[in-house]
Amino acid sequence: MPHSQTSAHRDSLTGVRLARGASPWLLPTVATAALSLVRARKSRRAAAIAVPTTALAAGMLWFFRDPEREIAQGRVISPADGVVQSIMPWKDGRTRVAIFMSPLNVHVNRAPLAGTVTSVEHVPGGFVPAFNKESENNERVVWHFDTELGDIEMVQIAGAVARRIVPYIPQGTKVEQGDRIGLIRFGSRVDIYLPEGVEVAVEVGQATTAGVTRIDRD
Repeated sequence: MPHSQTSAHRDSLTGVRLARGASPWLLPTVATAALSLVRARKSRRAAAIAVPTTALAAGMLWFFRDPEREIAQGRVISPADGVVQSIMPWKDGRTRVAIFMSPLNVHVNRAPLAGTVTSVEHVPGGFVPAFNKESENNERVVWHFDTELGDIEMVQIAGAVARRIVPYIPQGTKVEQGDRIGLIRFGSRVDIYLPEGVEVAVEVGQATTAGVTRIDRD
């Protein structure tokens, strides 16, 4: 079994913390579930309502998990959990690796390299499904990192369900490789642009784990 898959499996079996930025979704959902469970003892109708509300709360807790990771060695590591959707040469010589995140993936994104955040730009846009070609015009947050490989661009892209991207750190922050840098609620897509001359190590359809899967090849 590939390293990324074993790591994801290990994370799912251990106690994990919850993602920053999840409170606006989690708190009302968990509160509603708790209230319905209390009322379920006195009313069949309340008991019927308690089932879906409790299931929704459990789903939210799963969606917003934020497992600890043993950060891998390598020049560039995956910023997101998901599946490689496309690998595309860019006009300026860079290569774009697009990683699709489903609602079942961990939504916290990590720094692909150590360096300094030189810009964090929010770009308004639409909310079509991230696997759709029109998602190129979706709402996004564009990151630039000053690293040993030069400028590295990473883009968090919202999807049909993910309507909120939450950056954790501002411009000027120094990061270590694998540091948590932001959250996309309910998944979507993360693109990373590898500099000219850097060979891609992943393939389309391959599962990735943030902080674990190496994106480039020596």
